Amino acid sequence: MQIIARRLGGALFVLWLVVTATFALVRAAPGDPAVLLAPPSASAADLDRTRRELGLDRPVIEQYARWLGGLLRGDLGKSLATRRPVGEILAAALPASLGLGIASLALSFAIGTIVGSVQATRAGSRTDRFLTALSVTVYAAPSFWLALALVALFTYGATRWGFPLSLRLPAFGMRDPAGEATGWNAAVDVLRHAVLPVTVLAAVGAAGIARYARSAVLDLLRHDWVRTARAKGLPARGVIGRHVLRNALPPLIVLLSLALPGVVAGSVFVESVFAWPGMGRAMLQAIAQRDVPVILGATVLYAGLVIASNLAADAVLLWVDPRRRA
Repeated sequence: MQIIARRLGGALFVLWLVVTATFALVRAAPGDPAVLLAPPSASAADLDRTRRELGLDRPVIEQYARWLGGLLRGDLGKSLATRRPVGEILAAALPASLGLGIASLALSFAIGTIVGSVQATRAGSRTDRFLTALSVTVYAAPSFWLALALVALFTYGATRWGFPLSLRLPAFGMRDPAGEATGWNAAVDVLRHAVLPVTVLAAVGAAGIARYARSAVLDLLRHDWVRTARAKGLPARGVIGRHVLRNALPPLIVLLSLALPGVVAGSVFVESVFAWPGMGRAMLQAIAQRDVPVILGATVLYAGLVIASNLAADAVLLWVDPRRRA
C-alpha cells in the first residue's frame, strides 16, 4: 500500500506539471483567440468586448488560478468556439477514442508478443531477418503516413485494381452517413469503419513490442532452467508458453504501459486522417481555433489516462511478480 500511495502522489504531481506546462505554452503561443472568434468586420471595441466576455483580459496568473480552481471542482469551463461545456465535448468524443485505443493496445500486445517470440525461437534465420526488417520499417514510419497510405489503397487503389466489394473498407468517418442501420447492422458498420485506424495504431505498437519481446525471450532462452525443461521432454510450445513467456511477462507489461503515450499521440493524427470523431480530432480542431479550454481539457484527460495506465501497470506487476512485493 505504501508503494501505491507513493506512486499516486508522484502521479498527481506529474499531472499538475503537465497541465501547468500546457497552460503556459498555450498562453505563450502567438495569436489572439478573440481575433479568430470575432467576425472579420469586428472593430477594436468588439474585440475588447469579446476578450472581456471570455476572461482573456485578466492577468495570466488569475486566468490560471480560475481554471485550476474549476478543474479541482470538476469544471473544465466552456469552449470559446461553441460555448458548449468542455466536459460535454470530451464526453462525446472519448468513447470513440477509447474504442480505438483499447482495441489497438490489445492487438499490439498480442501480435507483438507472438512475432517477437517467433523471432527469438528462430534467431538468425531468414524469418527472423524478414520480421526484423518489417517491424523496424513499420515502427519508423509516421502513423499519419501509414494512415494516408491505407486511405489511398482502399479508395483510389480499390477502384483501380477492382477490389471485390467484400474487401473494400470505408476510409472516413465512424458510420455510413447515408445508412440508417440499427442494432447488429449498426455495430458491424462501426467495426468496418474502425478496421483501418485500428490497423495503423496496432501495427506501429506491435512493431515496437515485437522488438522488445524478441530481446526478452531470446535472453530467457539462454538460461539453464530452459535447457532443463527441454531435457525433461517438454514440447517447444510448452517451454515457450508456460515458462519463457511467463517470466517475460513483467517487462512486457511495463512496455505496454509505456506504449500508451505513443498510441495516444498517434491517434491524434490517425483520427484526423480517417475523420474519426474522437479526442484526437477534437483536439486538432481546438488547436486550429485556439480554443484554449478544450485544449487544456483534452490534455488533462490524455495525461490522466497515461498516468492511470502506468499506475495500473505497477499494480499488475505487484500481482504477477512476487519479487516486487518483497
